[in-house]
Amino acid sequence: MVTEQAAGPRAGSGPARGPARSRPPARRRSAYPYALYAPAAVVFLVIFLVPTVMAFYFALTRWTLFDSEFVGLDNFRDFLAEQNLRIGFQNTIVYAVLTSGLKVVLGLLLGVLLTSRLRLRGFLRSVVFFPTLVSTVAVGITFSMLLKPQTGLVDQALALVGVDGRDWLGDATTALLSVALVDVWKGVGLATVIYIAGIMSIPQEYHQAVAVDGGGAWHRFRHIILPLSWPATYSVIILSFIGGLRSFDLIWTMTRGGPGFTSDTIASIIYKQYQAGFFGLSTAGNVILFLVVTAIAVPLNHYLGKRQVAA
Repeated sequence: MVTEQAAGPRAGSGPARGPARSRPPARRRSAYPYALYAPAAVVFLVIFLVPTVMAFYFALTRWTLFDSEFVGLDNFRDFLAEQNLRIGFQNTIVYAVLTSGLKVVLGLLLGVLLTSRLRLRGFLRSVVFFPTLVSTVAVGITFSMLLKPQTGLVDQALALVGVDGRDWLGDATTALLSVALVDVWKGVGLATVIYIAGIMSIPQEYHQAVAVDGGGAWHRFRHIILPLSWPATYSVIILSFIGGLRSFDLIWTMTRGGPGFTSDTIASIIYKQYQAGFFGLSTAGNVILFLVVTAIAVPLNHYLGKRQVAA
């Protein structure tokens, strides 16, 4: 009886293989050819990157339309030495915080209201969003007329109920607040639309679970709508806060930074330098404003993004 001996691998079976090695993960391919990104890249390069680089260069010069002279950091030093810059920076932060905070609160409340079972909710959504479509300059001119002392509609309406009006835009204590409230009136429509989209994306199963547990409207708002609409809150905060830091047209239309410098922001100070013909100085101010907005917006975006992931 012949016994077979396993004397190694059979012929033709090839060399013995070691333990299987895990293959490196395949590189994730883009869903679209890179050529499709080219138009957007060209627009971004021409509209944003090139002007940004040029602004950083011209901020180091004393320039006119036909000539420029390199002066180094003198423009930055002179701009930071502006006597009303501290007031402008303070007003900019107050304005951004106030307008963004009110847009978040009012936008959320209106979003909840306009996603409820109202008969006229479609019409009311249009009414709330309408101010967003109106030109900012037109809004500023209109409210400048409405807020005129004594002859304005606001003071006349207050007089009917026995309240004395005041010069809302000419008083140092109310000028910036009046402009901020007009800004909220114009921008809350966009915040409301974002909240409506966020609330309507919440699955109905969550609302049904609260109803089964015996919860009412408050419990549904607190435990369902408020936490699950955080992505909408995140978007509204970022958009409105950055817009508040850069706000210029409404402030300039309504108060021109006055009375005095009490409603000046960084953007209005920069524009006044342009008006005076100090183009290099105002360009340096634009660069400073860009750096300020970036220094505030990037950490804020990171912090809110972490909260969004945690939620």
